[in-house]
Amino acid sequence: MKVLVTGSSGHLGEALMRVLRTRQIDAVGVDILPSPYTGLLGSITDRNFVRESMSGITHVLHTATLHKPHVLTHSRQQFIDTNITGTLNLLEESLLNDVRSFIYTSTTSTFGDALTPDRHAPAAWITEEVIPIPKNIYGVTKTAAEDLCQLFYRNHQLPCLILKTSRFFPEADDDPDIANSYADENVKANEYLYRRVDIEDVVKAHLLAMEKATEIGFGKYIISASSPFGKHDLKDLNKNAFQVVKKYYPDFEEMYAKQGWILFPTIGRVYVNQKARQELGWLPKFDFRYILNSIKNGTGFKSALAGEVGSKGYHRK
Repeated sequence: MKVLVTGSSGHLGEALMRVLRTRQIDAVGVDILPSPYTGLLGSITDRNFVRESMSGITHVLHTATLHKPHVLTHSRQQFIDTNITGTLNLLEESLLNDVRSFIYTSTTSTFGDALTPDRHAPAAWITEEVIPIPKNIYGVTKTAAEDLCQLFYRNHQLPCLILKTSRFFPEADDDPDIANSYADENVKANEYLYRRVDIEDVVKAHLLAMEKATEIGFGKYIISASSPFGKHDLKDLNKNAFQVVKKYYPDFEEMYAKQGWILFPTIGRVYVNQKARQELGWLPKFDFRYILNSIKNGTGFKSALAGEVGSKGYHRK
């Protein structure tokens, strides 16, 4: 086994490289930025570089991407070059090298406007069946890359699994209203109810996907912390989240008071990870109950791996 990890200088790429090395799995990291986890320096937009990087590779973990914050610093063409052409280069070279699995890291952001129901409507129940309505070039290019993966499985039987990850980055919220109204840890704790996941759990999902890709063939999976909510909660969540959360976690109000934290008044969406749990055998460790237990025990709630990777910001190259 030899694994290619794209974006190895980024949050998830580094986390994957760390764990693969710990497991003594042969792994090659590629990125445009140097790091201790990047063995080959170059761009996935360069077909020749991709070809050279694929020597002996049996599995691809494709995390390299331009992210939503790059919308402010990069052109639409750069998004197309990296997120679409880069993915196409990797898929074509994977096919030529008889790669056994291609795992593509996508995002729940592809759902776009489907994530924000009308103020008076129930919260959105987000599964893999929801049709994406991208609202920026980031969402458009990630959706197109997902379609490329599906095409290569359909036409060439290249095993491709798509992991649509929710938020796992440690940086502060890019919404100034949220960032200015809540402490950063408060924001992240709230998000574990419906739209966040720890990077350790994301890594586990990728490694499971790599193992099961040949058996499954093709699939899309939402990778987000397990939410306590059911469809019957959706109407109330988008009106009065406090009462719904109190029903599931009677002790949360006391725990939050100790921290001086505040729950978001409404929750407008719920990411459903049932398919990933059932088909990949993925059991995420970090959820809202874990957060509350951490507060009770006076410990931090992020994983050791998240602490090791740390904060990186977003490159401007």
